[in-house]
Amino acid sequence: MPTFIGRRPPRPRLAPELDDKELGRVLKTLVDPHGFPVPGIQIDLISTLVAECGEDWDRRSHRLSVLSTCLPNALLAASWLARAPNSADALILHGWMALRDASATGGVPDESGILEDCYQAVRLRPRDPAPWVLMLGVMRRQRRPLRQVRPIWGEILARDPWHRQAHLEMLGYLSPAEQGSHVAVLDFIDSRTSQMPAGAPPSGLKLIVEVQRYQKSLGRGGLEEIIASSHWNTRDAASSLEWAQACWLQPGFLRHASAVADLNLLAFALIASRRFADAATAFRAVKGIVTPWPWHVRRNPVEEFATWQTRCWR
Repeated sequence: MPTFIGRRPPRPRLAPELDDKELGRVLKTLVDPHGFPVPGIQIDLISTLVAECGEDWDRRSHRLSVLSTCLPNALLAASWLARAPNSADALILHGWMALRDASATGGVPDESGILEDCYQAVRLRPRDPAPWVLMLGVMRRQRRPLRQVRPIWGEILARDPWHRQAHLEMLGYLSPAEQGSHVAVLDFIDSRTSQMPAGAPPSGLKLIVEVQRYQKSLGRGGLEEIIASSHWNTRDAASSLEWAQACWLQPGFLRHASAVADLNLLAFALIASRRFADAATAFRAVKGIVTPWPWHVRRNPVEEFATWQTRCWR
């Protein structure tokens, strides 16, 4: 039983920055009508925010990714690039936003323009994996064959062998819904996790796939939805969940920028497997920060999260 019975649970909230307080502060300033509406000041805020990550590629990638998702339009990214054409960060943000906007509208991204941004960023900062991850995103969106994707993947691994976003891109690319199959996904996970350090940024790959398979059963409805929780009794699902629960909840075990996202995943999986007392500890660890996935399956993710947090907190 949890040791915090009687305390009120934190109020659930969507926070794209997760627990990155500096990123959250900048995002709030950018959308605050009483903040700093002058583009030059906004650009300085973003530039400083990203630059202070140094060669912490995981944190740098997280901040650029969240910015590319949360900025209301591409104008600020374009202004930054116009002001600082030799900024690798400005090039990468500009490219990610172009890809985001094309994906949102169902259009075809300006592949040549984005790749030009990438190659320029590579020249400016050769050790940074981010331009190569962006190239991987473009190739995934364009459904390029694996023979064209492999060299890009190799360039990423040479710079950051445990880049979380890159692993998620490859996981999606190799999925049955895109260019691969369930076997390809399993082979990829086995090849990566067999040599992955404990607590590495992409250490949630196995659990991600198990949650995806569980949610697919829910989506089919009928008898499959009724017996979906039995998925967590299978050997692979049970071992993935047991390992994550045993390791991730140790103080300081997960240190990467998206650790809260992995803890949301763990809480969801524990709920799905009907392990409510164990889920209570995971809910305590995320401190009310909700990620849209995987909570979005049945209804608004904040409402779904809140319902189960309240139930487990008692």
